[in-house]
Amino acid sequence: MTAAPKRDRLAERREATRAEILNAAWEIARAGGLAAVTLREVAARVGMQPPSLYSHFASKNAIYDGMFGQAWADYLLVCRQSVASVPKPPRKALLYMVQTFVDFALVDPVRFQLMNQRMVIDFEPSAAAYAPSVQVMTLFRDQLARIGVSADGDADLCVAIVGGLVDAQLANEPGGQRWTAQLPRAMDMFADEVGLPAPRLRRRR
Repeated sequence: MTAAPKRDRLAERREATRAEILNAAWEIARAGGLAAVTLREVAARVGMQPPSLYSHFASKNAIYDGMFGQAWADYLLVCRQSVASVPKPPRKALLYMVQTFVDFALVDPVRFQLMNQRMVIDFEPSAAAYAPSVQVMTLFRDQLARIGVSADGDADLCVAIVGGLVDAQLANEPGGQRWTAQLPRAMDMFADEVGLPAPRLRRRR
């Protein structure tokens, strides 16, 4: 009979406390913006004295780092789960991939800001926190290559188009879809540029 692996209860409690701290930080950010996150406010939310917080996160930027890594890890999971559902036709596959990101971005604008905009001027993610975003882009480029888009510049252009539409939507009409409704049209324009075959996503005007 194989013995059950010994649990590290101290590590489990520490990880649970870190998760509670990050959850509190997200709650604060969603209520008042990323700048509202302070060590004092986070400590108060979790019933902890600020000095005790330092045993889990050495600084406010360390909390941002944990949030950044968590956000991209969450999106990486969404991407991996969606792979099997990507349609076969190249243009439909392209739209499905970018719509997955748009939906993820719009449901939580503060998370999108931390992931994709320099809202916290003196914050730079650590290599560990940044790693899931690299995995996301690798997966995205692999998916693009499968539908016939292999140039790095083309992938960069696609990311810029989609990111721009999300930025415009959140800046001008949060909760609406005036700009993101242009996604099929924008992807047809991109597909025309890189030579993806028909059928088109929309009829020409």
